[in-house]
Amino acid sequence: MRSSEQSDSIDNQIDIPQSFMAMYVPPGHSRPNAPQGVVLARYEQCEDMACVLIEHAQTLAFKENFSEREVLERCHQGLLTDGSDFSALEAAWVIRRLAELLEWEQLDVL
Repeated sequence: MRSSEQSDSIDNQIDIPQSFMAMYVPPGHSRPNAPQGVVLARYEQCEDMACVLIEHAQTLAFKENFSEREVLERCHQGLLTDGSDFSALEAAWVIRRLAELLEWEQLDVL
């Protein structure tokens, strides 16, 4: 098997959640408006960011005594800064995923 075929088969095993795919499927359409590789790369980046933020969020909540809502709002604002590589929709998804991973109440950021 060629290495690119092996990579493709590995990529195809990643199940992108519908909540993420919805950002790339325009209303009234059934197919994403970006290539599969782009969507997969963006999903992996967003999922990774949500996982990276877990420790930071827990630190803010428990050591700095911020409420769960305040923590999620601060993390969301950080994702929206000019230097961030996340769109507003992606930032909102990351925060929803972070809340899910922490088993916190969801924050409606959009």
